Amino acid sequence: MSQRAAPRTTTGQWVGRIAGPVVAALVYFIPSGLHAIPGMGHRPAAAAAVAAWMALWWFTEAAPMGWTALLPLVLFPALGVFGDGGVLVAVGRSAQPFVDPYIFLFMGGMALGAALEQWGLHRRIALLIMRAIGTGPQRLLFGMLAATAAVSLWISNTATSVMMVPIGMALIAQLEASEGRQLRHFGAALMLAVAYGSNVGGVGTKIGSPTNSVFAGVVSRRFGADVGFVEYMVAALPFVLLFLPLAWAVLWRWGRKDRLGPGQGGDVIARELAQLGPMSSGERVVGGVFLVAAVLWIFGDPLRALLAPPVARAFDGFKLAGKHYEAAVAIVGALVLVAVGRLSFAALRRVPWDTLLLLGGGFALAAGIEASGLSSWLITRLSGLESLHGLAQHAVVASATIVLSAIASNTATVNVMLNVLPASRPLLAVSTFAASCDFALPAGTPPNAIVFGSGYVRLPVMMKAGLLLDVLAAAALTVYGYAWVRWVLP
Repeated sequence: MSQRAAPRTTTGQWVGRIAGPVVAALVYFIPSGLHAIPGMGHRPAAAAAVAAWMALWWFTEAAPMGWTALLPLVLFPALGVFGDGGVLVAVGRSAQPFVDPYIFLFMGGMALGAALEQWGLHRRIALLIMRAIGTGPQRLLFGMLAATAAVSLWISNTATSVMMVPIGMALIAQLEASEGRQLRHFGAALMLAVAYGSNVGGVGTKIGSPTNSVFAGVVSRRFGADVGFVEYMVAALPFVLLFLPLAWAVLWRWGRKDRLGPGQGGDVIARELAQLGPMSSGERVVGGVFLVAAVLWIFGDPLRALLAPPVARAFDGFKLAGKHYEAAVAIVGALVLVAVGRLSFAALRRVPWDTLLLLGGGFALAAGIEASGLSSWLITRLSGLESLHGLAQHAVVASATIVLSAIASNTATVNVMLNVLPASRPLLAVSTFAASCDFALPAGTPPNAIVFGSGYVRLPVMMKAGLLLDVLAAAALTVYGYAWVRWVLP
């Protein structure tokens, strides 16, 4: 049996491996304003050095992202980022973010998503949405966007795009057969709808993308208050609903060049649904558990108020915060599915567990930056941003995040941006949303790369449509952040 060759290390990765520790040493040892913060000694410079090292390795993918996320466990105690208190205390403070409740919320959310995938329920939901929207060319394109985004609200963007690409390919093949010609433009538009729907849909819920959990964790640490499940959806979901029609309009400008007739897309959807057959008992159980979890999240505040007193009595005054409640719902839901045999260990093995390390590393980095005094220093240096008009602030943050996410993963982008921006929940939220809005390059997000491999999407096409959407996303987030987010997340 042949073995798959290991991917070759690129020049950029080699440069990143060397540049990370070198730049960290320069930041730490060269005298600067970081060494002159009263009462902090070398700690701000140490935190900045580790942040620079992690950022360079994340951006260049010099090492697996989960490995890079573990650097604070070693470097923060070694460099005394948390001050005096002993090595064991420093190790404990460095490790604590890796067991943050938001880690468990995302863990449970991924497990629930794995159950949806195991039983094919996510595929059935997507097909039903597409059938309901319609099968004419324009409706079919919007249906692909909407169905993909709806599924991506609850499972990973990558898994969503992997599932939707075969459906899109089957639709294209059927349309080409009925038209008797290759549909180069509409085929590209339909494939890009999968990528863009996956990216935008992931913005809408706290479990839709790792970036959202990073945002919730950073806000919890910097402000001492949780962003509830419904509170997050109220801030984020309207953007998804507003941006999908913009994405459809841009893609239809390209797709309509093939001048399609009514087509036979409905036949493909009907055939795919027929292959799924009647809803199985496994689908019904998984759907029921997922629905119960969603209801418990949505009505979390009143239910948590009822549970808080008995929990405090049972656990010596433990304060049941929103993040504890939401994480418990996710974990219990996943355990129930395992217990009743509706979530297999094979499905769980396919979950990208290294994402949890990435989240923990981001939280650990945030904790070190704050404890060292570096966050206060950064805020003073970014005072120019706070002096701008609110609209301009949102424009700068949205644009900078979108540009950065074009060359780095959205999670790495958020881990860096949220730790250097001023303490403003609306700006942090806008940066989080913007990190999922790079549409121009295959390397921008995994869904972009997946549809690029379909053969229907050429780089000039993706860049032409994607750059326009990048600009529209920056403009839309500027107005949306200023007009909506700053009111619901003051």
